[in-house]
Amino acid sequence: MFLALRELKHAKLRYILIGLIMVLIAWLVLFVTGLANGLANDNGAAISSNKATYYVLQKDSDNRLTRSNLTASETESVAKQLKKSESTNLGVQMGTITEPNKDKKTDITFFGIDKNGFMIPAISEGTEPQKAKEVIADISLKESGYKLGSKFKDSATGEELTITAFTKNNTFSHSPVIFVGWDEWKLIHQTNQAAEGEYNAVALNVSESTANNLSLGSLELSSSKEVLQGIPGYSEEQGSLLMMIAFLFVIAAFVLAAFFYVITIQKINQFGILKAVGARTAYLARSIVTQVVFLSVVSLLIGNGLTFGLAAILPASMPFTLSPVLAIGCSALFLVVAVAGSMISLYRVAKVDALEAIGRAN
Repeated sequence: MFLALRELKHAKLRYILIGLIMVLIAWLVLFVTGLANGLANDNGAAISSNKATYYVLQKDSDNRLTRSNLTASETESVAKQLKKSESTNLGVQMGTITEPNKDKKTDITFFGIDKNGFMIPAISEGTEPQKAKEVIADISLKESGYKLGSKFKDSATGEELTITAFTKNNTFSHSPVIFVGWDEWKLIHQTNQAAEGEYNAVALNVSESTANNLSLGSLELSSSKEVLQGIPGYSEEQGSLLMMIAFLFVIAAFVLAAFFYVITIQKINQFGILKAVGARTAYLARSIVTQVVFLSVVSLLIGNGLTFGLAAILPASMPFTLSPVLAIGCSALFLVVAVAGSMISLYRVAKVDALEAIGRAN
C-alpha cells in the first residue's frame, strides 16, 4: 500500500491520464448499458411492469399477443377455473392517433382492459376515467404534445377519446400504451374475421403450479417472460446490445492491460532493485493491484456520477434506464476486468531478475 500510494503521488500526471481514460471507458460502458436496458424497457415495459405472471394465448401464436385471437367463450372457460381476481381479459392493438384538427400522427398501442382488474396501471398524474371515452395514457405521449384533458382521434375508426390520466413505464414495441375499457375497446377494435368482443389473451396473476393445472384445451400458456421475448424485435435488439456491451468490457480489459504493462516495463529496473534489497514478488504484486483498484474505484465513482448526471438531463423520449443495482453490478464487473487486465503485468514482475535489472540500471 505504501509503495503504491507513493508512486501515485510521485507520477501524478501519468496516473491522471490513465485515470481519465478509465473514466471515459467506465462512462461509455455504463451509458451503453443504460441505453440497452432503456431500449428493453421501452420495448416491453407494459408487460414487465404489470402484475400478470402468465398469459393464455391462441395456440401457435409464438408467444405474440398481437397474433393471438380468443373468443369470449374461450376466455370464459379459463376464467371459470380461477378466482375473479386471478384472471382478466386483455386486448392489444397497434394504432395511430391524431389530435383533432391537426395532421400530426402518433403511433400508439391500445390495451383493452377491465378497469376494475389487476391490469389497471398506477396513475402518476390525473384521475381515473369516470365517463365513457376517457382513457389512461403513458406519460411519454407528452413528448408528442398531449396533456391531461387532451382529446385525440383513432385514425382507423375516427373515434374521439379523452386523456384523463397519465401512467409511467407503460410502453409496448417502442410506442406509448393507451389503456381503454371494454366499451372503448369495442369502438376502436378492428377485425375482419372474429366476432365482436374478441380478445388477444387472458392475463393471469397466479402461481406456477396453479397455471400449470389449468385445463386449456386448444389454447396455450405462456409466462410473462416468454411474452416479453415474443415482442417483435425484442430478442434481436437485446442480443445486439448485449454483444456490444460484452465487447466493450473485452476492449476495456485489453486497453487497461496494455497501459499497465507499458508502465510496468518502464519500471523493470526499479522492481529489480527492490527485489535486490529484499522486496518479495508478492509485495510488488500487491502494490500493482492496489494501484489498479484505487484508480478503478475513483474512475468508477466519477463515471457513475457523469452517467447519472447525464441521465437527469436527457429528454423523456430517450430510452435510458440505469438502476443503482445495475450500475453497481456493471461497476463490479469493470473492476474485475481491470484487475484481470493487470495480471500480465504481475507475471512480468514475477519474472524480473534482480541482478539483470541492476546491471541494466548501471
